[in-house]
Amino acid sequence: MMPLVMADMEKEFVIRRIGGTPEVKKHLEDLGFHAGGTVSVVSKLGGNVIVKVKESRIAVSEELARKIMI
Repeated sequence: MMPLVMADMEKEFVIRRIGGTPEVKKHLEDLGFHAGGTVSVVSKLGGNVIVKVKESRIAVSEELARKIMI
């Protein structure tokens, strides 16, 4: 298991766990991140990670990307 921020680009991964406070977990779930779902890194720009989740592209901070374990 590793944080999303360390994932190779353009490969699809299964989300294993979401860490953080209950508020952070709720925020990430509202964005479409949930255990068992798939995610792929599209690009990394200036401390942000652009990911594809549920057919949408979403930019998350590196800090949040470290809380998503794949």
